[in-house]
Amino acid sequence: MLEALILGLVEGLTEFLPISSTGHLLIAEHWLGARSDLFNVAIQVGAIAAVTLVYRERIVGLLLRWREPAERDYLRKLAAAFLVTAVLGAAASYAGAELPQTVTPIAVALIVGGLLIFLAEYYAKRHAAAQDVTWRVVLAVGVAQVIAGVFPGTSRSAAAIFAAMFAGLTARPSAAEFAFLVGIPTMLAASGFELVRASADGGFDGEAWGELGVAFVIAAVAGFASVKWLLAYISRHTFVGFAWYRIALGVVLLAVL
Repeated sequence: MLEALILGLVEGLTEFLPISSTGHLLIAEHWLGARSDLFNVAIQVGAIAAVTLVYRERIVGLLLRWREPAERDYLRKLAAAFLVTAVLGAAASYAGAELPQTVTPIAVALIVGGLLIFLAEYYAKRHAAAQDVTWRVVLAVGVAQVIAGVFPGTSRSAAAIFAAMFAGLTARPSAAEFAFLVGIPTMLAASGFELVRASADGGFDGEAWGELGVAFVIAAVAGFASVKWLLAYISRHTFVGFAWYRIALGVVLLAVL
């Protein structure tokens, strides 16, 4: 039970921070042991529930006021970014374009991602804070999510946020909001696909449902706290601290595991 609690906590805390939940789960599972595909889907769904709860008012507002031009335009762009991810992601999956979730590619992705954060912050510093989600941002975020899927350790949230910033959405809270809202259907679709595959492979047999339930709840609670903290943090600070953390973690992974 303790192992399930720790894995749920790690997933919840790291899924939406730009530091790669995959890298952290790799470390945790190295010491605690790997879990089933169903377990991994459950904790990811817990994280999705958390970010949905954080943005509940924004989501309800979009749905209730969809006839208003501004809200309809935002919904259209969220849908378009998701479709870009879905189409390109399906093509990448069909082509087998995905690196294994092993130490070396994850560590390299962490380090490269850290360097890109420095570049994104440098770009944002030299441009006025922009909050408009353009079609350029939509395309960049959609493609970035696919890249994150192909290169484990990239971090989906990091890829989406910094792609948005490079594409001109330089206001950090606005970039994070769009990335997180696009991430909800993206992660639900990915989790649904993994759930179907686990079911087809007999992945439900012998599952410890009590541990799975605990891990789901912990991931949701930790994810909620993590996203709330991040939104408050980036309203006053840059992402540079996360860049240093990613680079350090990547180096540790290469040296230790």
